[in-house]
Amino acid sequence: MPDFPDHPFATVPELGAALRDGRTTSRELTEYYLDRCDELGPKYNAVVTVTRDRALEEADRADRELTDGNDRGPLHGIPYGVKDLLATAGTPTSWGAAPFKDQVFEKDATAVRKLADAGAVLVAKLSMVELAGGLGYDQANASFTGPGLNPWDPSRWSGGSSSGPGSAVAAGLVPFAIGTETWGSIVTPAAYCGIAGLRPTYGRISRHGAMALSWTMDKLGPMCRTAHDCGLVLAALVGADPDDESCLDADWTYPVDDAPPRRFRLAELKGTTDRLQQEVADNYQAARDVVAGFADIEEAELPDWPYEEVAGTIISCEAATVFEELVRDGSIREMTAEEDRWRIYSDLMTPARDYINAQRLRRKIQRAMDEFFADYDAVISPTLSTVAGPIDQPFHEWSRGFASTSIGGASNASGIPAVSVPNGFGEKGLPTGLQFVGRAFNELTLLRLANAYQERTDWHTRHPEV
Repeated sequence: MPDFPDHPFATVPELGAALRDGRTTSRELTEYYLDRCDELGPKYNAVVTVTRDRALEEADRADRELTDGNDRGPLHGIPYGVKDLLATAGTPTSWGAAPFKDQVFEKDATAVRKLADAGAVLVAKLSMVELAGGLGYDQANASFTGPGLNPWDPSRWSGGSSSGPGSAVAAGLVPFAIGTETWGSIVTPAAYCGIAGLRPTYGRISRHGAMALSWTMDKLGPMCRTAHDCGLVLAALVGADPDDESCLDADWTYPVDDAPPRRFRLAELKGTTDRLQQEVADNYQAARDVVAGFADIEEAELPDWPYEEVAGTIISCEAATVFEELVRDGSIREMTAEEDRWRIYSDLMTPARDYINAQRLRRKIQRAMDEFFADYDAVISPTLSTVAGPIDQPFHEWSRGFASTSIGGASNASGIPAVSVPNGFGEKGLPTGLQFVGRAFNELTLLRLANAYQERTDWHTRHPEV
């Protein structure tokens, strides 16, 4: 093991400093994390494939370049993992589903290529809910690799659909990972596993080479030890891509040295704490008190739109279209979760007018949300209403009686960014999360808020005994 403290849970800047001052090499780091993936990956059902040969080749290149004075930036020589719906040349990309477990693509996804260009080292393909949850699963055991297990308590779920990235970062198998979110799939495992997760604006990161679930709602994003790490990873991924017409060439750099021009102004939605587990509510109030030291918080209400219905209709219709071939060829019967074998049939029967009307309403929702955020830097809220639930119970059983505000549906329907960071521990010592949601393409403000909170707290330094 390379010689510096708390190594498995070190941040990207800490690992970068150790590389540059000679305390370790990329090869040493890479071999260490490869071994952790081999040893601990099965313990949490977190790893599908360890990419050892590729990783060592990339690590050796990173070391040579650093020796020659060619420094590619903060991610140079840093190992990482990707959710197994991102194509990696010559390595299986399973999409978490049994029918595709031997699927191999010839080229890397754009995000994987960009991380290679930044000098990062791919060590593992990480587990996920089958087909990213697009078939409507209601249980943790919805992947051919088994349920995602939470490193804080393996009898609890790590969250979906980016279950492997959540478990792997929390357990110190990788310093950071790339997840995806259509509705909750980055912020949920981030909150349940006690790490940071950034869902960027729709169109901020290319999805070329990623499995499609919902063409108009899918987003890629970083899952890391800290919000600051998320910003460093995001900076390597942004930019236009001719292979993804939805990806915009919007300027964005990180980090920046200038301080915010004023105190932040945040909205807290009416009823934010009404239907939360008590510990979640208590941790949110304590976090809110910290944030109040650098931000003004006022109660507000979102514009009155059917956010969840619009987002749910769009996802159901687009996912049914994407996966219709599974019905035609009978592969749908190979899904792990029982409900994933039949729910698509009802989605396939959704009238076209419902989808068209949902998209028409979505335009109005996007406009309304943009106008709402003209008055606020962000909405502050608990990320989720409960801690992670037991892996042996359907979601609807252990979450009964609890609910978050409508910001989840509203923000994903409108494609705006969010960041979740840990803010304490609740039932059974499981992590809870604090979330900031902001205006489209305003990730920098959200990171400033999250960084300011993490500078004043130490929840992000806690890690499970693995």
